[in-house]
Amino acid sequence: MKVTIVGAGNVGATCADVISYRGIASEVVLLDIKEGFAEGKALDIMQCATNTGFNTHVSGVTNDYSKTANSDVVVITSGIPRKPGMTREELIGINAGIVKTVAENVLKYSPNTIIVMVSNPMDTMTYLALKSTGLPKNRIIGMGGALDSSRFRTYLSLALDKPANDISAMVIGGHGDTTMIPLTRLASYNGIPVTEFLSEEVLQKVAADTMVGGATLTGLLGTSAWYAPGASVAFLVDSILNDQKKMIACSVFIEGEYGQNDICIGVPCIIGKNGVEQILEIHLNEKEKALFAKSADAVRSMNDALKSILA
Repeated sequence: MKVTIVGAGNVGATCADVISYRGIASEVVLLDIKEGFAEGKALDIMQCATNTGFNTHVSGVTNDYSKTANSDVVVITSGIPRKPGMTREELIGINAGIVKTVAENVLKYSPNTIIVMVSNPMDTMTYLALKSTGLPKNRIIGMGGALDSSRFRTYLSLALDKPANDISAMVIGGHGDTTMIPLTRLASYNGIPVTEFLSEEVLQKVAADTMVGGATLTGLLGTSAWYAPGASVAFLVDSILNDQKKMIACSVFIEGEYGQNDICIGVPCIIGKNGVEQILEIHLNEKEKALFAKSADAVRSMNDALKSILA
């Protein structure tokens, strides 16, 4: 199985490293526009093989899309990262042109690939890729919900003082500081609702911390996070390549689900070899429905900025 990662920055390189280390794919190609950058990252990762025991072949190329031919999955991380004080929404104008060009180029050489979108603002870039390429909706997946849910589980783990891997929790809605919806009501610790252990006040803080999880790290690091985003992408790619059919919150195109249409937004999905194999419409209470509708309105307003690009 072959995976191409476009953008060899922190997130792209971490994704390649995790995919290689875990043996998720037999071949990984890193592509970047900066001369020698992807080649250097790939060589650095390959030099870990003898010490970590992986057999994945990792290569890097400078803007040569022919080397990405016949990729089963293409991950797009291209674009500028967030800087302190910058919202994901502010990135639209800069990153939209980059993402559209990248999507067109990868499809020239891998027409049957599944695209995983990482570039921010992620919901809007996922929508752009879908509309500009004309691919079926199951083959364009935004990874934001996987990352947000991981952060949610981490904050619940800290509040509970229990292992994160024993916690089941999900974030739906837009991948933005004000648009994501951590489903505290449905979160559980080994099958027991976390509401049995944590007060409403604590749960509200956990949800608030989750929503600004990315901004918190940007403030601390001076740039966007990369370890958790890279691992979240690899987790999603693993479910595709190995047909694991995991339920993962992803930004996908919905047509009537959750009362919304013509939008890419985070909802629970079954992810397998065909990409998005099923959208799960879980029961939301009235408060959660209202939050989802508000989130969808915010995402849709950002999509309006794409009209000139998609025209």
